Amino acid sequence: MNQLPSRDPAAPGADQSWPWWPLLPLYPYGRRRTLVRELIPGQVWSFEQLQGVFYVAVPIRMTVVRVRGGLLLYAPVPPTGEVRAALAELEHRYGPVCTIVLPTSSGLEHKLPVPAMARAFPAAQVWVTPRQWSFPLPLPLAWLGFPAQRTRVLFEQGLPHADELHWLPLGPLDLGLGTFMEAACLHRASGCLLLTDALVAISEQPPELFDADPTPLLFHARDRGDAPLLDTPDCRRRGWQRLVLFASYLRPDHLQVPGIRELLAGLLAAGVRSPRAYFGLYPFRWQEGWQAEFRSLVPGPEAALLVAPVLERLVFPRCRAALVTWIRTLAGQSEIRWLVPAHYDAPVACSPQQLGELADCLEGRDWAPDRGSWAYLSGIDKTLLRFGVVPEQPAEPGPGFLD
Repeated sequence: MNQLPSRDPAAPGADQSWPWWPLLPLYPYGRRRTLVRELIPGQVWSFEQLQGVFYVAVPIRMTVVRVRGGLLLYAPVPPTGEVRAALAELEHRYGPVCTIVLPTSSGLEHKLPVPAMARAFPAAQVWVTPRQWSFPLPLPLAWLGFPAQRTRVLFEQGLPHADELHWLPLGPLDLGLGTFMEAACLHRASGCLLLTDALVAISEQPPELFDADPTPLLFHARDRGDAPLLDTPDCRRRGWQRLVLFASYLRPDHLQVPGIRELLAGLLAAGVRSPRAYFGLYPFRWQEGWQAEFRSLVPGPEAALLVAPVLERLVFPRCRAALVTWIRTLAGQSEIRWLVPAHYDAPVACSPQQLGELADCLEGRDWAPDRGSWAYLSGIDKTLLRFGVVPEQPAEPGPGFLD
C-alpha cells in the first residue's frame, strides 16, 4: 500500500485548512491532515482524516474507486488543499472525478463535506441516498449547498456505474427525527465492499493515521491529569484502546469521573502547561478491568468486524431484523474479498462466509443490552423513547420501495 505525497509539503498548514469546521466543530477543527493510501493497486484508494471530541478521535475515510471514465468518491471527507492535490494526481493517472456519492441519509460528518467537494469538481455527478433530512428545519438539498442540476437520488433515479458496481441498501429505517439509510457498494473488479457506518472493523493497534500526531493517544493513555504525555509504543496502544471504548460506549463501565478536587489538582501542573495537554484537565479515572472490556470488542490481533455499540444501542436497538437481513444480502455477494468501512480499519480481508457468520452471531446473542458499558447508551435511548423523539416500533421500507 502506497502513500501519495502532498503537492505542497512546505506549507502543510494551508494545505490542510478546512474553513467550514464550525458547522460541525469536531477535533482537529480547522486543520485536517489526510493520509492517502492505495488499498488495491490502480483501483481503490483511501483518504483518511481524524475526527472526534476531546481527543476521542477515530479515522473517517473517503474511498476513491477507479471506474470507466474516471474516479468515484464514496463518502467524501473535507476537500482540503491536500485532498484536492492528491485527487489531482489520481486524475492525471486515471481520469477525472466523475461521480461523488453520499451513501448515508443521516451521517452529518459524511454529509457536510459533499457540497464543498461538489464545488471542487463541477463536472462530477452527485448521488445521494433517498430520504435525506436536516435538523432543526427540513431544508431542500439545494439550500444545503448540493448542486440541484447534477444531484440525483440513488435507487430512485438510477445507479451510477451499475455495470461495475453493485449497490445494496440498508433501510430507510425510521429514527423519529429522520431516517437512517446506508448504501453499500461492491466494486466487482477488486472485490471491495464499501461501507459507511453500519459495520466497522477495529484493530488492537492504533491506525497509521496517528503517526503524524499521536497526541490523542498519548493524552488518553495517562491515568492522571498531571502526568506528562509520553510517546512510547505502549502508551500509543493503551491510548488507542481507551479511545475505542470511549467512541463505542460514550461512557464505558470502567470509567469514572473524578471529583472536583481531583480534577483541579492536575491543572497547570509542571509538564502539562500547554493547550496540547488541555493544561492538565483530565476528567477521567480508569478502573481495573477496562482492558478486558476492550478485549470483549476486539478479541485478538486481527481486526474485529462488528456493529459499533453506539449504533447498535442508539440507531438499531429495534431494527435488528432489518440489519441482519442486510448483512445476509451482503453475504450473498460471492465477489466480496475486502471490506472498506468509512471508519476505523480498512481494507479488511473478508469472505461471504464471514458475513454470514456475523449475521448468525447477531441473531443469537443479546441485542442492544442495558447493563455494563451499555448502560449509559441505554439511558439515552430510554430518555429519547420517553419523550417520543424516537419511535417504539420503527417503520421499515415497504416491499416496493426499490422496485
